[in-house]
This record gives sequence, C-alpha cells and structure tokens, in this order.
Amino acid sequence: MPPAAPRADCAAYVWQHGRLVVADFAPLDLDLLTGIDDQKALLVANTGRHAAGHAAHDALLWGSRGAGKSALVKSSIGRLRAKGSDIALVEIAAGEIAALPDLFAILAGWSRPVIVFLDDLGFDSTDGVAAARALRSVLDGGSAARPGNVRLYVTSNRRHVIARDIAEQDSAINMRDVVDDRLALADRFGLSIGFHVCDQATWLAMVDGYAHKMGLTFDPQDAVSFATQRGARSGRIAWHYVVELAGRAGRSLTQS
Repeated sequence: MPPAAPRADCAAYVWQHGRLVVADFAPLDLDLLTGIDDQKALLVANTGRHAAGHAAHDALLWGSRGAGKSALVKSSIGRLRAKGSDIALVEIAAGEIAALPDLFAILAGWSRPVIVFLDDLGFDSTDGVAAARALRSVLDGGSAARPGNVRLYVTSNRRHVIARDIAEQDSAINMRDVVDDRLALADRFGLSIGFHVCDQATWLAMVDGYAHKMGLTFDPQDAVSFATQRGARSGRIAWHYVVELAGRAGRSLTQS
C-alpha cells in the first residue's frame, strides 16, 4: 500500500522517498513573467479549466533553458489559488516516473484538483527509452492512468523529450523505434507550448518588469553587458541581474 499522505489541504507537495512531503510554495507573481504572454494565456486557461472541474489537457512545456517554463507552471497555480481555488501542485523528480502509479493512488483519494509536475524531463540514455514508454502508458490510460482530478505538466528543453542520438549510443536500438517513441510521447500531451530564445528588447522588458516590481533602477547597457557575459538572454538571467542590482544597492529580495 502507498504511504499515507500528509494534510491534503496545502498548496504544494514534493514526492520524496516514496511519500508526499509538504513543500514551501512561493511562486513569482504571474505578471512578472514577461515576454511569454501567449504561453501564459494558454497554460493559465488550461489550468483554470482543470481547477474548475472542466475538461483540460496534460501539458508539455518545451524549449530554451531559463525561459520561464517552470516558473510559469508554479505561477499559474499561484494565480488560481489567489483567486480562491484549492488546486494543488505536486512535484516529482524525473527519475521517479516509475513511482507515478503509487502517487496517483494517493491523489485519487483527494477531492481537489491537482497538477503533478515533472520538471526538466529528458531521456538521454538507453534506459530513458523504457522510462519514456512508462510515462507514455500513464498518459494513455489503463490501470496506471492518472486519476480524473490530476493533470500532468512536464517541462523539457527538447520538444520531443527523448534525445535524437540515443540510438547512436546503443546499436541494439532501432532508430525507427526511437523516432516513434519521440513522437508518440510528445503526442500524448494535449497541450504543447514552445518557449524560444528572446530578442534583446524583450529581455530588457523582462529586466524592467522585475526591477520596477522591486523598486530598482538599471542601466540598459549594463544589463546587456550582464547577459552577454553569461552568453544567454532568458527570464532566469533577467532575474539574476535584478538580484545583482539589489546586491549592489545593499538590498535583500524576498524571492531569489
């Protein structure tokens, strides 16, 4: 039998060592996530439908590192909870896919809507093919399917989750099978949302949004230099820059 769950009225949980543990939940304000307006609209709408007991999709958020995928999942939950929803977030590590049936057995007994969140999922080895197939079977239905009050949200840096070069790492794997697995898993998500590298103007707008919220000022050229030194422009780098600004100003931030 799965272990007993903790209180079922908290905002967030994490699956650890075969049991649910209450987690701290401090999502960014949804309005702080700039440059991804279309992605926000899609995920918030889908999550809202699930929270209301309406038909909703499992979701795959894929694309550039640091683009705000994980933050958006948490912020969408935070926005709905601020409006009075009792929706909960349950995070499970990518390496724990085999434990999903045990987790679902617990969540099936809850009367509230739940988002089960697998962050930064990617199958980079031959073992990953079997794990991908296990995840696909969860999405397909059957005895290990997720309960009706649960939807699965997954983030990945790749659209098809499974690495293209797995077959090259093991001659026993047929390339056609790998391609089929890549497509079959991605196609199981009713909602697939892409996140792409942002241009400089969009990135500066991200910085401006964070800085304004925190009461900080910045020099755009200094911000561009900061991003250039890190070789990337993303929401994560924008937040890191604002942390740097706060540190220079002798300030602390509640979210860092």
